[in-house]
Amino acid sequence: MKAITLQEYGSADDLKLVEAPDPKVAPGEVLVRVKAAGVNPVDWKLAAGHLDPIMEVRFPLIPGWDVSGVVERVGLDAKEFSVGDEVFGYVRKDWAQNGAYAELVSAPVRALAKKPAALTWEQAAGVPLAGLTAYQSIRRVGLVEGETVLIHAAAGGVGSFGVQIALALGARVIGTASEDNHGFLRELGAEPVTYGEGIVDRVRRLVPDGVDAALDFVGHGAVDVSQRLLKRRDRVVSITESEVEAKGGHHVWVRPSAADLADLAGLADAGRLVVPVQHVLPLADAARAWHLSQSGHTRGKIVLTL
Repeated sequence: MKAITLQEYGSADDLKLVEAPDPKVAPGEVLVRVKAAGVNPVDWKLAAGHLDPIMEVRFPLIPGWDVSGVVERVGLDAKEFSVGDEVFGYVRKDWAQNGAYAELVSAPVRALAKKPAALTWEQAAGVPLAGLTAYQSIRRVGLVEGETVLIHAAAGGVGSFGVQIALALGARVIGTASEDNHGFLRELGAEPVTYGEGIVDRVRRLVPDGVDAALDFVGHGAVDVSQRLLKRRDRVVSITESEVEAKGGHHVWVRPSAADLADLAGLADAGRLVVPVQHVLPLADAARAWHLSQSGHTRGKIVLTL
């Protein structure tokens, strides 16, 4: 099969398109013929060695955890899927090596769900990691209908999913973003607030009694800002600040979950989850995709197609 590989820790310029062995399919796994693979910042951060202290990485490395495709073969005791099923998923395993930037990827059934019919292959591949991060963060703070949530970096990849999921729950959403992204947040249904000095006062003008929950998807002091606005200081999640737990909040690291993916698929099929895709590139242009991701100037998803 064709695959993008790295021989050792490196950068976008070290990515190579090669012929690689087809992946083995372990018990509890299926083989997926990849239609599209989502690109996330964690892909190039992993490749640069930034996750080395917490995750085993084996070389040659095929990057990528987000995938949409068709089940080509079913492994032992993997009765959840059949050959021909259209699926999408976050195919993170116990170590990183055989990822989604390839024609074929083996995936544990716990990491897959049926692809939403309402989404294209490219849109579906843009959902799993970012969508699950937002969904699991919202569940961790126990957000319910009628509450108000403050979402930092609400126009970003994770934040925009968080906005839509929270609104689908019946919550009111206050979202921080640069002024250039205020129109986008209003289209999603959030009330935008500008970053920077004076943010606490700007949020309090909208919610004088404070917010019920807060989601930090950006760092840079967002937890401290949130706790000045929360009715209960413990109802804050951060995906960037590990010290949040020492402050009484929660740190979330996204986990593969078939059930959570199915819930996201349901929202998409109900028209409650929009997935903007900004760049669609062929697999051979993976290096360009990483450079675009590293630029920080993309609002929609970056997706590789096969």
